[in-house]
Amino acid sequence: MTRTLAAACLALVLTGSAVTFSQEGAADLGSRLLQDPAIKLALESARRNEPSTIQEQIELCEVAAPPFKEDARAQLYKKKFEQLGLKDVRIDAEGNVVGDRPGQAERPRLLFTAHLDTVFPEGTDVRVKRDGPMLRGPGIGDNCRGLAVVLAVIRALNEAKVTTPGTVSFAGTVGEEGLGDLRGVKRLFNDTLKGQVDRFVAIDGAGLGITNVAVGSLRYRTTFKGPGGHSYGAFGNANPIHALGRAIARISELQVPAKPKTTFNVGRIGGGTSVNSIPFEGWLEMDMRSADPASLQAVDTQYRRAIDEALADENARWNQRGRLTVENTLVGNRPAGSTAEDSPLVCAAVSVDQALSIPPDLGEGSTDANVPMSMKIPAITIDGGGRGTGSHSLNEAFDTTDSWKGTQRAVLLAIAASQK
Repeated sequence: MTRTLAAACLALVLTGSAVTFSQEGAADLGSRLLQDPAIKLALESARRNEPSTIQEQIELCEVAAPPFKEDARAQLYKKKFEQLGLKDVRIDAEGNVVGDRPGQAERPRLLFTAHLDTVFPEGTDVRVKRDGPMLRGPGIGDNCRGLAVVLAVIRALNEAKVTTPGTVSFAGTVGEEGLGDLRGVKRLFNDTLKGQVDRFVAIDGAGLGITNVAVGSLRYRTTFKGPGGHSYGAFGNANPIHALGRAIARISELQVPAKPKTTFNVGRIGGGTSVNSIPFEGWLEMDMRSADPASLQAVDTQYRRAIDEALADENARWNQRGRLTVENTLVGNRPAGSTAEDSPLVCAAVSVDQALSIPPDLGEGSTDANVPMSMKIPAITIDGGGRGTGSHSLNEAFDTTDSWKGTQRAVLLAIAASQK
């Protein structure tokens, strides 16, 4: 969604090497930074090296990174960090690749990331096919593009010999997709870089948008269990799949607000062994989402009540015979949050877009930025340029036309977000 931000943003005014805050108008940090010859050189480097960035995007994508099996791609990414001269390059206990580019001072520290993992299972053909400006292959936009742009940012800063006021830590994270549950970025903020990060920027996917609102989600695997038995001989035993049906009927009637947008979905169901057996279990997987923590909690409460009522009704129906139990397992917890439109980080991002003649486009999503946003650490996610289609499908494609604009934007934002 596009919003008019000139009136909302605090102005960021660069005075010497310091950034101060005023309410004189829209942020102008981006245009002020462009007056620096070294920064201009960095942007020129980003555009000149875009063919190499695209080739690196392909190279990374052809190393598979299935859920929970990102190690091969992580090792390649670590090698590239080392080749680009980052300091203290390491792979942490969760599998994240981390390296530092020291600035004039240790703080503020900007954490600049892209996620390594894809949604595609082991054995997927990850070869990339190129047809003119079009690249086709699983994960080519989400998130091989982000990974390549992070490397391009480091390269451009190095070639132009830009020294940022604060330190920039770069990372390739694991577990951003699906049931990875943001395990990589959670590890960064709760262990690897705990207490060390002042600002956060992730690059995720194609386009030129900015995500400053984090859509939170709760995901459950709920399993009804009982003794089962023969469909004729044990008739009268409570039935887990009947309880499942009762639960889903109740879930379909849940009431949620339209604003803030709050959603729920039973995405998978299963159970049973044969048509003539009372099943010993029946399960469902449930997804709930909202950018508003209170609304997310409210639908969670309704869901739990629906499960409890379905269990009680099925047991009562059969007079407690073959009594059922239920296990409700939380398999995903992505916290909601936001970085305000008038925050210095969002204003800096908007000013960068304006300086590069990119229409500012703020929106919401579920990304690695959810975690720092929920911790009240200034955070956004930006797209990596180009145009993508078919994300999370085997037909995923990335149009490289003018993709350099996204690379340039990322370079200038890294500099802007590392200001004191």
